[in-house]
Amino acid sequence: MIKLKVLFVLLFSLWGATSGFAQNTKLKFNKDGKFKIVQFTDVHFKYGNPASDVALERINEVLDTEHPDLVVFTGDVIYAAPADSGMHKVLEQVSNRKIPFVVTFGNHDDEQKMTREQLYDLIREVPYNLLPDRGNVSSPDYVLTVKSSSDAKEAALLYCMDSHSYSPMKDVDGYNWFTFDQIAWYRNQSAAYTAANNGQPLPAVAFFHIPLPEYNEAAEDENAILRGTRMERACAPKINSGMFTAMKESGDVMATFVGHDHDNDYAVMWKGILLAYGRYTGGNTVYNHLPNGARVIELNEGTRTFTSWIRLKGEVIDKVSYPASFVKDDWRKR
Repeated sequence: MIKLKVLFVLLFSLWGATSGFAQNTKLKFNKDGKFKIVQFTDVHFKYGNPASDVALERINEVLDTEHPDLVVFTGDVIYAAPADSGMHKVLEQVSNRKIPFVVTFGNHDDEQKMTREQLYDLIREVPYNLLPDRGNVSSPDYVLTVKSSSDAKEAALLYCMDSHSYSPMKDVDGYNWFTFDQIAWYRNQSAAYTAANNGQPLPAVAFFHIPLPEYNEAAEDENAILRGTRMERACAPKINSGMFTAMKESGDVMATFVGHDHDNDYAVMWKGILLAYGRYTGGNTVYNHLPNGARVIELNEGTRTFTSWIRLKGEVIDKVSYPASFVKDDWRKR
């Protein structure tokens, strides 16, 4: 009886957290059991500035080549006023192709004479966005579900979260961190979906802008397996509020994908969770030392595996598989 009560509470929590969000486009694995996501990050678009032209060119080339099922922008989409014109210009590259998309904000998006609330409401008006009604918050966290290729059953989860901007404490410099309320929200969502799936965590990935403190911890460990380019220290919060621990304990998140640091595109395995960057997508409107591009993530239905690569102009680099590319083999069995 107690177990039934717990399950009921979890399912009610899931319904309450998502009842205001009607996912208006069904995301679904294709007949081959694949679901492809393109991550664009740090477009830093300046409307009317020729330095941003290469960003639009790359976005279009990637979309024409990869044909994704979903596009995720992980913050710092715009970098100058007029914010509305800039945001529309970037998003219409995706919307005009009728590709579903979402946006998670970075630390610069709301510095262009429009608030997070105003930007969120603007994005909600763009066709093919999957953002939920924000309710009484400026930028809500939410979960997208990817359905099975054969039925309407949920087969994978995509957590999209707002990592905020700058530290709210005068004596702590740098960037903000996930709040305890956000971590509790994530735990409740994960627990409810796990309970609804007969106690088995669904394969999941998470998208947000600012890297977790564990990105530095992992990258500095000599035994961690790191693939890709690391040209700067992760600009993570100085305070660790425990989101990584929550993900590890919940058991659903396979990987997190962030942006923020323009000279990083690496992926590093840390305690079973892949901590990964997208590839800087913008033009020469802000510092960057890597050719611009995008990260592609292709989930595999029915397994806790995925393949990912960096798409540049005319080439693919750093193709990896999770977890195979990040596990040391048993040399005695070769």
